[in-house]
Amino acid sequence: MAKVKDTSKKNRLAKAGKQSRSVPTWVIVRTNRAVRTNPKRRNWRQRKLKLK
Repeated sequence: MAKVKDTSKKNRLAKAGKQSRSVPTWVIVRTNRAVRTNPKRRNWRQRKLKLK
């Protein structure tokens, strides 16, 4: 990928990186372990982003 990215693409990549976090511990505790995993979790090797 190019070293110099346009701002819109960089923002989309940053958002995807933020969405790929795990669920915080306090959420798991508050929901009595009903919510444990993040369905949007993504690994950079396994699932690629469909960005333009």
